[in-house]
Amino acid sequence: MKEDNRLRVRFGDRLVGTMALTADKKAAFAYDDGWLQDGFPISPFSLPLKKQVFLPQKDYFQGLFGVFADSLPDAWGNLLLNRLLKRNGMDPGRVNILERLAIIGLAGMGALIYEPERRMEGDATGIDLDELAGQCRRLLLSEYEEDLDKLYRLGGTSGGTRPKIMTAVDGEDWIIKFPAPWDGKDAGQMEYDYAACAKACGIEVPQTRLFPSAVCKGYFGSRRFDRRREGTAVRRFHVLTAAALLELDFGQPSLDYHELMKLTRILTGGRWEDMENMFRRMCFNVFAHNRDDHSKNFSFLYHEETDEWRLSPAYDLTYSTTYYGEHMTAVDGEGASPGPAQLMAVGVKAGISRKRCQDMMEEVRDCVKKFLGNYLRDGEA
Repeated sequence: MKEDNRLRVRFGDRLVGTMALTADKKAAFAYDDGWLQDGFPISPFSLPLKKQVFLPQKDYFQGLFGVFADSLPDAWGNLLLNRLLKRNGMDPGRVNILERLAIIGLAGMGALIYEPERRMEGDATGIDLDELAGQCRRLLLSEYEEDLDKLYRLGGTSGGTRPKIMTAVDGEDWIIKFPAPWDGKDAGQMEYDYAACAKACGIEVPQTRLFPSAVCKGYFGSRRFDRRREGTAVRRFHVLTAAALLELDFGQPSLDYHELMKLTRILTGGRWEDMENMFRRMCFNVFAHNRDDHSKNFSFLYHEETDEWRLSPAYDLTYSTTYYGEHMTAVDGEGASPGPAQLMAVGVKAGISRKRCQDMMEEVRDCVKKFLGNYLRDGEA
């Protein structure tokens, strides 16, 4: 890492801009002149395409704008990174936020690349999923794990709390999850069933697979929608979570589906396909008891060819209950027990007709009862 605490941000082979750490540990950002000529705003609301120095106002992104915080790992990746730093004789508390982005380099989610890169990973050849699952479990239980380099190489830049790896399968990039000690051993089967049900509900989801295991029903995998193999090259797509777009603390219940519908309308130009897809996701999360529906579990993809934003495929869909029992994203102000009345209020305010809202609600509810009834308790869905 350079001593002047500066970091270049790239999009493919183009320089987007530069970040610099201020005296109060905020990462100021300015676009490059070349990017200002024909680039796009990498965060439409926080970083409009202007020649100025932008300074983040929020504290919960560790001094970053949300767009850059999206590149950082969440709980699982941070655990791996901090342990790897300690093993290399470094104090994680003294590694500043730009140094962490430099360690991420080109391995983060989405399309942004950070330079100069500081490589930390080791060799990761020879993948055995059951072996990796055991290593993840031992690491979460604070046991020593000698293959930490391999685990970081495979999952150190990933988001979410569940252990996971990112690897190539049949020439495509995939994310494969493992159950945490507090999950049931067949959490993979559940998430696979939830994804299949969501697809049957008319919700766009990534391609998914249940990877075989000798110790459980299988490990859930989804093909990455921020990567696409084109011959020998890998094309990266710019993606932003709702948390990043709106500069929200995803660890707190700071969002309502009214705002998600409004965000979808503004960002996609009112594209009806995306509006209805977001409405179906809201209904699915309510009827299928997915209450961990925080602002980082909704994302938007930027399409460079058409200069437009679209709702990304849905992800992290499974039976979940937050520690206080409410939805992380409220439904018309209701978090504890939202139902058809609240769902209808959100849809109608977003401009969807009552008839269309009713039809979509019934389709999703019937589908959830049919495919996920064995996971739900009496009275749910």
